[in-house]
Amino acid sequence: SSEDLLFMFSCTGCSECCLKCLSGIPYASLIATILLYAGVALFCGCGHEALSGTVTILQTYFDVVRSPVDALDVFTMIDIFKYVIYGVAAAFFVYGILLMVEGFFTTGAIRDLYGDFKITTCGRCVSAWFIMLTYIFMLAWLGVTAFSSLPVFMYFNIWNTCQNATLVESSNLCFDLRQFGIVSIGEEKRLCTASENFIKLCESNELDLTFHLFVCALAGAGAAVIAMVHYLMVLSANWAYVKDACRMQKYEDIKSKEEQELHDIHSTRSKERLNAYT
Repeated sequence: SSEDLLFMFSCTGCSECCLKCLSGIPYASLIATILLYAGVALFCGCGHEALSGTVTILQTYFDVVRSPVDALDVFTMIDIFKYVIYGVAAAFFVYGILLMVEGFFTTGAIRDLYGDFKITTCGRCVSAWFIMLTYIFMLAWLGVTAFSSLPVFMYFNIWNTCQNATLVESSNLCFDLRQFGIVSIGEEKRLCTASENFIKLCESNELDLTFHLFVCALAGAGAAVIAMVHYLMVLSANWAYVKDACRMQKYEDIKSKEEQELHDIHSTRSKERLNAYT
């Protein structure tokens, strides 16, 4: 019946529209964006909570107090790192959106090779700019990853010291904060196996939780590095494709211009022959 035919045509039109929309999604940029958001969220969330746990451990078990004056002590540095984490989370949330928009923009320009030449030129400039910016961010995340391994190494030493103290009886093992520059040389802030705070620290949940949070933050920073490398590959491919689109557009313009000139020449000769015949 007519209603069945109308329903079939509407379903076909909807499916074609859906396929067209799905074909325009930059899946490579989408995967890189998801990986970037996951890595940044893991780094910022776990890093923030790990820093808070570090403050608790320093105050509770190492008896480190905050300086009453505005001095650059370990607690001030931790507060600065927390604000840096807030900025990193906000900045890369916006940057991920920009890269997704760039992916949609260049994908549309690539699929429409015979479109406006200004679109492909602008897409090539945007891709080149994002390639340079993403390369700088990749180097920055490499530095963040290396820096994030320092607290992991420090907490691993504490955990290893606790394990050795329980395995070896009558051992005299100590952990000194001056080894890592957390306190000044004049302050003696260390825990030994004979102290009560050492036993409490090894048996506490704060040590294991903070240690694993720093490990997760390190993994998040590594995921962000992988996302930056993925973005570099995607942006480089988009830049090459858009560049080819520009060349194709130039070729089509020259070809159409020559065809128009040939058509004008044939038209002129035909008119001349017709006039000569008449």
